[in-house]
Amino acid sequence: MAFDVARARRDTPGSNRVAHLNNAGAALPPSAVTEAVIAHLRLEAEIGGYEAAAVAAEQVQATYRAIARLIGCEVDEVAVTENATRAWDMAFYALPLRPGERILTSRAEYASNVIAFLQVARRTGAVVEVVDDDEHGQLSVTDLRRRLAGPGGEVKLIAITHVPTQGGLVNPAEEVGAVAREAGVPFLLDACQSVGQLPVNVQRIGCDLLSATGRKFLRGPRGTGFLYARRSILDHVEPPFLDLHAATWTAPQRYEIRPDARRFESWETNYAAKIGLGVAVDYALSWGLDAIEARITALADGLRERLRAADGARVHDQGRRHCGIVTFTLDGVPAEQVQRRLAESGVNTSVSYASSARLDLPHRGLPALVRASVHYYNTEEELDRLVNALPSTR
Repeated sequence: MAFDVARARRDTPGSNRVAHLNNAGAALPPSAVTEAVIAHLRLEAEIGGYEAAAVAAEQVQATYRAIARLIGCEVDEVAVTENATRAWDMAFYALPLRPGERILTSRAEYASNVIAFLQVARRTGAVVEVVDDDEHGQLSVTDLRRRLAGPGGEVKLIAITHVPTQGGLVNPAEEVGAVAREAGVPFLLDACQSVGQLPVNVQRIGCDLLSATGRKFLRGPRGTGFLYARRSILDHVEPPFLDLHAATWTAPQRYEIRPDARRFESWETNYAAKIGLGVAVDYALSWGLDAIEARITALADGLRERLRAADGARVHDQGRRHCGIVTFTLDGVPAEQVQRRLAESGVNTSVSYASSARLDLPHRGLPALVRASVHYYNTEEELDRLVNALPSTR
């Protein structure tokens, strides 16, 4: 079936103002999301924050149900957080690590994750190992198996990024999940860039923990994210900090951590944004993730074809499978200059720097990349607009 782009653009007022190809940064929200957030803020202004939360209790619970449907889990396995980084950190720092125990990760990891690895390694004596890429530039499942069976301390965690911020690569998460289950090793998946543009099902992937954001391909409010925590892992992880929402103070010298994933939340939250996140998830589900993936993938492939035909442009996306993130350079023109020129022409893109991906971009001899990330409301004309606005390399 043809994708109803006209409807998607009617629902997205911002699409009339700018060619927004920075959806991996923050997508344009649909009107339904904006209206839901504003409506709750108005309710808070009219009757008070606590009172508004009580009135909206069912809307808040609907957000958890929507996320559970989106990723194929149970409602009690979902925690809603301030952002994807907080979700990922709450999961990672909850895992006990001792000297010599190993963390296996991928070359494509984002700076925030690697900084956390290094901090915990410094504190505990744990060891961080980077799994090699295969010939396609994605994580090598063969090397992952080799490292799991090899010498050294026990592997206590496999933590990888599904879709890296600096390219259109989709790492083989389901294959990694199968290896992790076979080895009995916890698997933490950073799905910040994949949830909302690809079908993501935690049962098929086999991850124990998954973090995601609202603002990117889900088209939700900034300052929202969520964590999936499989029931079977909850007894083995303790959040790095607790409050009276995450735990109950049962006696002067005792407390009990709540049994579900909401142990990773805190009591104070942005109710308007949380409601908006649920509306965004429902909106994505109304389109269908298979249809969304097909539309986004087709647009991204079309942009890659246009760029390869443009003078001096070089596409740098790796992997056997590609998604809606397209990264490129222009011969002789710094990435920042390309991004500025595009912005002057009304085309939103971003720049991925080596400082955000030090295990990957320097390895490929790339100091920075221009990143264009499409969504289903983008058009072929907007792709042409980007290519036609590129600065000359002559």
